[in-house]
Amino acid sequence: MKRLNFFVASLVALAAIAAAARHGPAAPVDELVAAAKKEGTIDFYAASTLTPKGAQELGEAFNRKYGLNIKLYYHPSGNMARDVGQVVSLAAAGAPPEWDLMVVTDAHHATLWLRKRHQPFDYSRLGVDQKSIQYDNGTVALAHGFILPAYNKKVLPPKDVPKSWEDLVDPKWRGGKLGMTTAVHQLARLATAWGEEKTTRYVKALAAQQPVLGQPAEISTRLQLGEILAVITLAEGFIHRAKVTGAPVVHAEIDPVIAHASNAGVLKGARHPNVGHLFTAFLTTLEAQEIWEKYRGEASAFVPGTTAYRYAQGKRVLYMAQDQAEMVDRLTREYGKILGFGK
Repeated sequence: MKRLNFFVASLVALAAIAAAARHGPAAPVDELVAAAKKEGTIDFYAASTLTPKGAQELGEAFNRKYGLNIKLYYHPSGNMARDVGQVVSLAAAGAPPEWDLMVVTDAHHATLWLRKRHQPFDYSRLGVDQKSIQYDNGTVALAHGFILPAYNKKVLPPKDVPKSWEDLVDPKWRGGKLGMTTAVHQLARLATAWGEEKTTRYVKALAAQQPVLGQPAEISTRLQLGEILAVITLAEGFIHRAKVTGAPVVHAEIDPVIAHASNAGVLKGARHPNVGHLFTAFLTTLEAQEIWEKYRGEASAFVPGTTAYRYAQGKRVLYMAQDQAEMVDRLTREYGKILGFGK
């Protein structure tokens, strides 16, 4: 009888274990969806080139995927360096950030990471590729933009198209023929391949060319109008826009290719962190990648099959690693002064 009772008890225990396996703890994504549903809102900061329509499509796809009704408020960037500085200043004053989730370059996120302004999360639990997770689980790289010198192919003769980065310090470019945007971090990234000494000499030589300085959109427009002949660095998003509108602005094909990552990161003190973390993971899905590339012309170079992945094959591409962030952040400030920004 004791053996029978033991056998029955064992069956009951096994049944309980099986039931627990079937109805065990909710998966991490389910828990996050439930928490996001309670928050109901997200303040989403991203590049102005995403456009309100692009942000709306992302929000709609996000809600469909997770069965939510989150209200997405899109905040287009005006000046990423300034806006990142605003986050740091608000934190220093003890005030919460204006946005929950910021999508800015990995270099801008370096500034936030160095000042501990991210709300970390284990994104790998949501299926995000570890290669895309940066800054101590504070951000996720969702797309890569390739950065090269750009020129107006209707204005610049083929013989004058730059064949190397060093071509831009030729005296023929002196006196307002070149443009340089406020995205100085793009030049600082060259130090990841060239080293600080060579890169600093190069930036000083570029400054001696007396380039026209301005915001990226302004400099891109001046290039289209032929007011300048070339831009020292221009992100792929502007090349994509030129293709869409038929503007004659293209990249010069030189080596190495600089790549910045558009990283999504939830800010420390965010009012809606759970929506922010879930939306960050969503941005790496195929649905979101297609929308992002449609409007921004960028996708992840780490995802086989994307345009960015195909472009990067066989090229020497400079991706910034986390351990290079401090150097790029420091050189960005130094090079901004050398070039004449902030005077």
